[in-house]
Amino acid sequence: MKSMLTICPYSDEWPQLFKQVRQELFTVFSQDNTQIEHIGSTAVVGLCAKPVIDVLLGVNSLSQIESKITSLENIGFLYVAKYEKEIPTRRYFVKSPKDSLRIHLHGVEIGSRIWCDHLKFRDLLRSDLQQRSAYQQLKFSLALQYADDKAAYTEAKAPFITSALNIVD
Repeated sequence: MKSMLTICPYSDEWPQLFKQVRQELFTVFSQDNTQIEHIGSTAVVGLCAKPVIDVLLGVNSLSQIESKITSLENIGFLYVAKYEKEIPTRRYFVKSPKDSLRIHLHGVEIGSRIWCDHLKFRDLLRSDLQQRSAYQQLKFSLALQYADDKAAYTEAKAPFITSALNIVD
């Protein structure tokens, strides 16, 4: 049975969970030029979100991430290679703790387009109440339309995100 798409009101727990995940990741990625950012809707105060903490892991090269796959698996992150054809510049991991929210880890190179776009979109939503409100309304509408299809929900948000990123550029 497929799980239903759930959109939750903002929770003050989300940034706290991110901080815990960030500390855990720094035990694996302790080199100097590693940046770990909270992205996605759970990173925007007041914005509704799927109950998933999205984490952007930035390093100098994807090989740094690839060399740590076993270490990440040792702390509960499952490597998911199946999306690399669509997004070859990202290494993706999922952690589904029994007692906490699901974590999506997006490993990318610092300064890459995917790195910059994620941060620009998050920062736009944090600073622009009109964009945040419009995005929230879209998410509610799409969640009803695609209640049983998370992939379609995500794909349907893409035009809004692209348009918002064009505002920032």
